[in-house]
Formats: sequence, structure tokens, C-alpha cells
Amino acid sequence: MVMLSWVSFWIDRRAVPARLSLGITTVLTMSTIITGVSASMPQVSYIKAVDVYLWISFLFVFLSVIEYAAVNYLTTVAGLYNIDAMQAMAFDGCHHDTDIDLATLSVLLEEGPARERAPSITHLDEGPLKRKRFLKGTVGRIILQNNHIIDTYSRIVFPAIYIVFNFFCWGLYI
Repeated sequence: MVMLSWVSFWIDRRAVPARLSLGITTVLTMSTIITGVSASMPQVSYIKAVDVYLWISFLFVFLSVIEYAAVNYLTTVAGLYNIDAMQAMAFDGCHHDTDIDLATLSVLLEEGPARERAPSITHLDEGPLKRKRFLKGTVGRIILQNNHIIDTYSRIVFPAIYIVFNFFCWGLYI
């Protein structure tokens, strides 16, 4: 089940139903396995090795769902702060932001003297505009433009850590 949860790292980040259903299915299956194993084992007052193994495996499955939540959030944020995407959403009728209108945002996104032409804008450090300033920074831009890199790293990091855990766990208890 843990390895099956890693399949979501290979599915496109915009395929929300596919990744979400895979994540929820693996989490529910792991919880069913944990319940079934603990019901079939004798009741003791201490934690068994199988309990440790199954709960850490459950943690890996759950973290793969959390990883997708982070990727999905970053994909959404990156789309919101792309001015072309915002204009498309505004004309499409899917995005309604009452704090900022597109004319104000386009003036604020311009560099140099364009900011001086908009002296009536007094809320430059509030909400989405503050986040936009962060996104203009190097770190914020790299994270949002390459949010798919989280999936790329997860394809390597999750299996590597799980393999190390298995070597440790099986070496310790066998």
C-alpha cells in the first residue's frame, strides 16, 4: 500500500480526482489493515513491532496525501498570481476577488514610474499584494514556478527513506 501511494507522484498534478482518490483509497486501506491486524493479534499492554511497522507505513501513506495537498496549493497560488491567468479567470467568471480589481493589480505589477501614477492606492502591504511582492523574490519564484519539482523529489525521497526504515526495522526485529 505504501508503494501504491507513491504512484500519485507520477500522476499529473492537475489531475485532482485521480490523485485524491488514490490517496484516500490508500489511507483507508492502511487503516483497515491496521485495524484487522490489531484485532487478530493477542491483546498485550505493550506496543508490538507490527504496530510500529504498520503505523509508520500509515504515516508514509498519509504524507503522500499531504505532499499532494502542498503541490496542489502551490499550483493554485502560482496560477492566481500569473496576471494572464487572473485575467482569464475574471473574464471567465470563475474567480471573484473583492479586495483588488485587475486594473489596480496591473498597475502595481509594473515596475518603475507606473507606481508613482497610482498614489491613491494605500493598501500596498495587504493581502494578495504582499504575497505578490514575495513571489517576485527569487525563492518564492523558484518554488511557485517549479512546484512540480516537489513531485520529482518525492519520487526519490519517499522510497529512499522507506527503504532505510525497512532495513532498520527488519534488522532490529529479526
